[in-house]
This record gives sequence, C-alpha cells and structure tokens, in this order.
Amino acid sequence: MPSRTKKKPSARSTGGAARRGRSKPTRPATPRQAEILTFVRDFTHRNGYSPTYDEIAAKFGISKVTVFEHLTVLEERGLLRRERHKARSLELADHLQLPDERPSCLKLLGRIAAGSPIEAIEDPEVIDLEQMFSSDHEVYALQVRGDSMIDDQIADGDYVVVERRTTPYNGEIVVAVTSDGEATLKRFYREKGRIRLQPANEKYEPIFVTDVDIRGVVIGVIRKT
Repeated sequence: MPSRTKKKPSARSTGGAARRGRSKPTRPATPRQAEILTFVRDFTHRNGYSPTYDEIAAKFGISKVTVFEHLTVLEERGLLRRERHKARSLELADHLQLPDERPSCLKLLGRIAAGSPIEAIEDPEVIDLEQMFSSDHEVYALQVRGDSMIDDQIADGDYVVVERRTTPYNGEIVVAVTSDGEATLKRFYREKGRIRLQPANEKYEPIFVTDVDIRGVVIGVIRKT
C-alpha cells in the first residue's frame, strides 16, 4: 500500500508535464517503445479503441508484465496516458512524433564552401527528402560550392545533411567557421597545438587553425543530378 501511494503523485506530475509540452514533439527513446506506440496508434485507428495488455503482449511475443513495464516507462516520459484499472484506456500524447510521422523536409540554411572559404551566409529555404535522417540532434542541409571534397564523393552542387553537433571526432567531415567568419566543409583533425581542416582533393592545401567554431558534422550526402 505505501508504494502505491508514492506512485500517484508521480503519475499526475508527469501528465502535467506532458500537457505543458504539447507544442514540442517528443520521440520514443528506443525502437521497442516506438513499435509499441505505433501498434497502439494503428490498433486504435482501426478499431476505435486501444488494445489490451494481452493484445500488445501477443503482438510482440512478450509477457503482460513486460508490457506493463514498457507502458509505465512510456507514461513516465509523457508519451502515453492511461486510466488506472480501466481496460482499453491507452491514449498517445498529443505532442508525440513517431518515426513514420517525421517531416520529410530539412531546413536549407544556405551554402557552404568546399574550396576556398567563403563568408558564412544563412539564406533559409526548405528542401524535401524522401527519407528523414535520424539523429538525436537537430539536422539541417547545406548546398556545397566547390570541389575540395570530391575524393569523399561530395561534389559541387550536392547537398550535405548536417547534424548540429559541436564536438566532432577526428576524421569526421565538419562545417567549420574560422575566427574571421569564413565557413568551409573539411575533415576535422585535432593535432598537437592546432586543428587541421583537411580537404579531400590534392589541389587544395589543408587549413591549420588554433581555434574553430564547429557548426555541425556531416551525416549524409544528397547528390545533385
């Protein structure tokens, strides 16, 4: 009995957090969470009511106890609502965004040099994609100008998909802005006392700096045909 008394305030506060955050889409943390939520959504759309624990367990070949544990985690994260001791009461949170509901477009912020560095200019547009790139970070696109990354199969006019991350690993292709405000696309290498921005074309020399502003890491390329 004491343990039940402790759980009730937690459930209420979680529900309040979900209501306050409806305007900001939230995604499941694990593939299994996404599968269960997608099943609940599709089942409810087909039948007009949500599935039971038994139906969820049968769908995924797991026990009712495991289903209960999954649903408890989802409720605590504000991704799902349910009424205690009431069958077929599962409801998805209004702000939930499942993998197949993600928008098929990325923000195109501007152009990025892959030759000599150019002035960084943001010129917002939108480009549509057939498939959304998955990332825990914000993702955007830049169109490449120049051929310094041609040996990495990034050509003039291509689009690079960039994960907004400021701490790259050595060897990753980054969007780098130097201290004079110029932006370039190069491979990142941290060396003793300096940073090397390495082109992928022997016609270009590497750029050596002591400090650089990393605006993101390339996670994909869209060919300009």
